[in-house]
Amino acid sequence: MIRTLTVLSVGPSVTLQDNGRPGWLAQGLSQGGAADTLALAEGRALLGQRTGAALEMAGFGGRFQASHACRIALTGAPMDARIDDGAPLAWNASHAMPAGAILQIGGVRTGSYGYLHIGGGFHGPSHSPEVGVEILGSPSAHLMAGIGRTLSAGDRLHLGEDKGGETGRTLPIDPRFDGGEIRIVPSLQTPLFSASELARLQATPFRRDPRANRMGVKMVPETGGGFAAEGQLNILSEIIVPGDIQMTGDGTPFVLLAECQTTGGYPRIGAVIPPDLPRVAQASPGSVLRFRFISREDGVAAMSRDAAHRRALPTAARPLLRDPALMSDLLSYTLISGMIDAQADPFAPSDPTGPAP
Repeated sequence: MIRTLTVLSVGPSVTLQDNGRPGWLAQGLSQGGAADTLALAEGRALLGQRTGAALEMAGFGGRFQASHACRIALTGAPMDARIDDGAPLAWNASHAMPAGAILQIGGVRTGSYGYLHIGGGFHGPSHSPEVGVEILGSPSAHLMAGIGRTLSAGDRLHLGEDKGGETGRTLPIDPRFDGGEIRIVPSLQTPLFSASELARLQATPFRRDPRANRMGVKMVPETGGGFAAEGQLNILSEIIVPGDIQMTGDGTPFVLLAECQTTGGYPRIGAVIPPDLPRVAQASPGSVLRFRFISREDGVAAMSRDAAHRRALPTAARPLLRDPALMSDLLSYTLISGMIDAQADPFAPSDPTGPAP
């Protein structure tokens, strides 16, 4: 029997995402994939899987029912999650989900994108071929390119065979949901901005605008006006990639994300390094971010450290400590083993020749 996850109800922007489709930029298709690639890596580590897609939930999750017992992991922006109206599930952790159980995932508490991972991974739907079908090497939805779509109530996603493993594992939550410092490197057009404009960019706090999608995030300066480049009306369209910071006609910066267009003519003041892009994508609306230029050499070193961190995630997972007062299955655990004599002196030396208890 095919293992499935049925969507009973769902938020307005829930899609299936993996690492996207690299290598198609010349044909006009950006890579796409998860907005927060670190959350993907964390989910795979918690379930002991090297690859696989996850459900990306922008702002709100939904209600999902499993046909068979399965393992799940929850990563990314923390959200309220419960199984069958039970106690809240720990975030950035793996859990066991019984057959027929209903997983309820509500709104984000902080951040923007939460992720639901399944043991064995997602392997396409049992119907609705526009969801989960592998196109150009990936099942990811790329909404701007018209590939795939958001999930709807009634969708049934096929699940792969889970080779098993532990649940009740957790990883430390990386603090990337409330803004902070964003490291950027110069782009080809950075010299078009004056030294004073570059200094003002780094001195200005920006708030993440509520208007954002998988193409990009608008950054609203708390003080001052827009940022102008010399001769910006004469800039020709050229290749752009996720992380580029484009200045629109009024000088407002937009940080491009996974589903950005492939070419553009707005001046780019710099580019966010890949390790900091999840912090931009996950910033809660209204949270404050600041840009800081670093050298390309420092950017490459930061990428090497980030890659090493992701490789080490499977060994960083630890047992999840649960509150006994909230454990409905507490009595299923072996709480005491062996036998003791209630009348014996616990501090008296043992007598190997004495009677057995």
